[in-house]
Amino acid sequence: MGWAALGRRVGGGSRLSPILSLSVASHASSYLVTVFCILTVAVTLANFVSAEDIFEEGKSDKEILDNLLLATRYDKRLLPPVQGTLTVNVSVLLLSLASPDESSLKYEVEFLLQQQWYDPRLRYSNRSRYEFLNAIHHHNDIWLPDTYFIMHGDFKDPLIPVHFALRIYRNGTVNYLMRRHLILSCQGRLNIFPFDDPLCSFAIESISYEQTAITYVWKNDEDTLRKSPSLTTLNAYLIQNQTITCPIKASWRGNYSCLKVDLIFTRDRAFYFTTVFIPGVILVTSSFITFWLEWNAVPARVMIGVTTMLNFFTTSNGFRSTLPVVSNLTAMNVWDGVCMCFIYASLLEFVCVNYVGRKRPLHNVVYRPGENPVTQGDKKREGGATSQVGPGSSGGTNEIVSCTNCGPNPCTHTANNGCNTEQVRKKEPPHPIRVAKTIDVIARITFPAAYFVFLTFFFIHYKGVS
Repeated sequence: MGWAALGRRVGGGSRLSPILSLSVASHASSYLVTVFCILTVAVTLANFVSAEDIFEEGKSDKEILDNLLLATRYDKRLLPPVQGTLTVNVSVLLLSLASPDESSLKYEVEFLLQQQWYDPRLRYSNRSRYEFLNAIHHHNDIWLPDTYFIMHGDFKDPLIPVHFALRIYRNGTVNYLMRRHLILSCQGRLNIFPFDDPLCSFAIESISYEQTAITYVWKNDEDTLRKSPSLTTLNAYLIQNQTITCPIKASWRGNYSCLKVDLIFTRDRAFYFTTVFIPGVILVTSSFITFWLEWNAVPARVMIGVTTMLNFFTTSNGFRSTLPVVSNLTAMNVWDGVCMCFIYASLLEFVCVNYVGRKRPLHNVVYRPGENPVTQGDKKREGGATSQVGPGSSGGTNEIVSCTNCGPNPCTHTANNGCNTEQVRKKEPPHPIRVAKTIDVIARITFPAAYFVFLTFFFIHYKGVS
């Protein structure tokens, strides 16, 4: 009211009123700007103090992570903002190995898969008393590599194990540890089973990030897997392992980073020797015992031959039911076939010997066990039993006289017609019993020698192929 009256007094009220209104508005605007700046600074300071306060001693890792993973600061859908390609260091620790049975080409492998990378968004103050933050309950809020397994077979139940550990260190390093249990489908050479060494492989790869975004490397450039001090095995004999980068030709997808693990197992040779090979050798050599029995010991020789054959069939069929079925010739087929042939051949040898021994001898030759049929006639003469041998005498059955020293005149001849007995005698065929015994003597040498040659070739050949 004072200003208006003054304006009216000076007579210029109509011209001064707009100037005063503008001045009041300007002062009000300046006041509002000042208040806004003060509030902004206060809020900033409050946030700074709050941000620093969460890292003070006494704060839990949950409170720290809740602040680090605020939606305004962290987006798990984005790769960690690092310069160039994100490197993920990988290592594997073997925990247990198992195989369902000796003849299987499936092996169960349990291991810990460790992945480590750097995420600068997760760095926190050194004022915290924690060396690392346990982020197991923030698993779904943190970016993780989308690692998956290829060329392995299958996961063992449960299909997706929930056993894992997630740690975040002060400098932003993230350590992600998973427990995995795989059933590996292995590659073996069943044609030389059980002398083959199955190869089991599995690989890891990113499913969505190409090699330009993520690169997998073996931690510390390790070329073999680490083994737990408490590593347990069941029918799984690991002899070699290696960690490599997937070859380009064998990689799942060429433009994705891939790491591969090769596990080489072997069979338990002692198991097969004690259950297959040694019993087979015993049965085959037992069938050779018949060669040392009398040719006419029919019950004993038949019993040995038939019993060894039946026992071998039983042992072979019982073990064969556990072997993998393949269409090609295997080492076990060769072993069974050859051993069965030797057992059957020894039985046929007895049949042949018995048949020959029972044949009727020619010219009624008498078998004398202590005499050699080639010199039987000579021994008879040397004994002085008969001084002259003629066509009608009892000693003439072993010789035929075919020469004479007579000229054109008649003459008298001796029993050998004047000829040298050693020159004119024609030997009769040996007695059938002697032939049968000779066959047995030959079999005693040839059968064991041939079987020894087979054993040497079998084990050297298939062991060399493996």
